[in-house]
Amino acid sequence: MLEPLRRGFPPTDPSGVAGSASCALPARYEAVGGARKFTRSTLDRWELGDRFDDVALVVSELVTNALRHALPGEPPRDFQDPPVRLHLMRWTSRLVCAVRDPSRRSPVAGEAADSAESGRGLFLVECVSDSWGWHPSPVPVGELPSGPHCGKVVWALFRLPENPDAAV
Repeated sequence: MLEPLRRGFPPTDPSGVAGSASCALPARYEAVGGARKFTRSTLDRWELGDRFDDVALVVSELVTNALRHALPGEPPRDFQDPPVRLHLMRWTSRLVCAVRDPSRRSPVAGEAADSAESGRGLFLVECVSDSWGWHPSPVPVGELPSGPHCGKVVWALFRLPENPDAAV
């Protein structure tokens, strides 16, 4: 899942991978709150609780976009795999939030009118994270490109201080 993400960044040392966590999210807007709770507990476990506000904002926007724009109007009730999945991955010097959804449509950062109540999500993601992007989900071996695992992954990267004491 991360190979397309790695292409745009300096190589990461595999020994620097410090952790990863993933959770399935139901096709309901209440899932955003669950994603934030999962993010808080994961960041606390990784001793990155001070990054929660920025990371949670990005997680909320990416999950909301997946639920609002990537799911069919009436999602099937028999999803074998949950339609949306949140991944948090940590290296020594970076943290990545990635949200997988079933749509192959590319995310578009739009310009919202001043009076609009929505439409600024990806702009916020761009402002708060160090970079963001997306790529098609990899198709598991033996699956057809139109199978249930197709879709995309939208990710955001946060750089972490090399020396945790340097952030103080």
